[in-house]
Amino acid sequence: MGLINRVVATVAAALLAAIALTVSPPAEAAQKQVRKKAAASQKATKSSAKAAAPKQRRGAAKRVARVVPERPSFGQLAGLRNTDDELDLKSSVALVLDQDTNEVLVSKNPDAVLPIASITKLMTALVVAEARLPLDETLTISQEDVDTEKGSRSRLRVGTQLTREEMLHLALMSSENRAAHALGRSYPGGLAAFVSAMNAKAQLLGMGDTHYVEPTGLSSRNQSSAKDLATLVKAAYGHQIIRELSTSPEYSVAVGAREMQFRTTNALVRNPTWEIGLQKTGYISEAGRCLVMQAKLAGRQLIMVFLDSAGKYSRLGDAERVRRWLGELGHGAPAATSSAAALIEPAS
Repeated sequence: MGLINRVVATVAAALLAAIALTVSPPAEAAQKQVRKKAAASQKATKSSAKAAAPKQRRGAAKRVARVVPERPSFGQLAGLRNTDDELDLKSSVALVLDQDTNEVLVSKNPDAVLPIASITKLMTALVVAEARLPLDETLTISQEDVDTEKGSRSRLRVGTQLTREEMLHLALMSSENRAAHALGRSYPGGLAAFVSAMNAKAQLLGMGDTHYVEPTGLSSRNQSSAKDLATLVKAAYGHQIIRELSTSPEYSVAVGAREMQFRTTNALVRNPTWEIGLQKTGYISEAGRCLVMQAKLAGRQLIMVFLDSAGKYSRLGDAERVRRWLGELGHGAPAATSSAAALIEPAS
């Protein structure tokens, strides 16, 4: 009987082992599959969190970003933009006069002394033209010509070689700062001598409100008044090369193996309804938008000066306002739109 019991126990143990062998693998496999799915799900969750994090950071950065307002101009700080005038000009300062008779037709804060931005380049061109330096001489843009005042960009890389005339063309037409600086730097005696020549010429012309510290206009310390700038326009107009280069609508120069196309900064030059004999635009935040021109309007040769204009296109709009006003009045336009008007003596 004891033998039978041992046999039965042995058979039962064998059967249990067989059943365990049959059931365990699938159960184990199922458990492994569950663990695998859980690990994959956890990994996917982590990946999604990582992917979302940069987006969240970018979104946060966008929410944190603020629009930095433009710094007020000197004219704005002085309250000049609050000055009323009959033409509703958007420029703080304006002066329009007959080039031949010096009769003032429009006058608005003509004695205010303000930064003049790239209108400076008109004096730069005048000094270069009167120095009679060889226009075909090759000048090279150097690291010294890179703007450290405002950090402005330029298409003329360090090492670019152009003739003096090409540099002058780009400075007047496209307001190229590096070209203007290179013109001053290459002057006999260097940049300091050139700036001295600029100030000496201003004094010679009777421009008592005017002072220059560099040849580009990037410095807000280059300052003048509308009356002085009208005198400068008249003097510069006497040089054919300044007339031609400043009113050129576009110009191509060879820079190494490439042809680079430049365009005028003054859209009125490309407008066939305007007859412009000389022009220069300017802008830095301290000066606002500026424009000086010599143009034929209503049968008269006129000099126009607009300083510290508030909007991007308002200086051109002011020129159009003056033209419409003169057209409505005909040739016999009266002398001035403000009590501040006065005749300007011919430049010496």
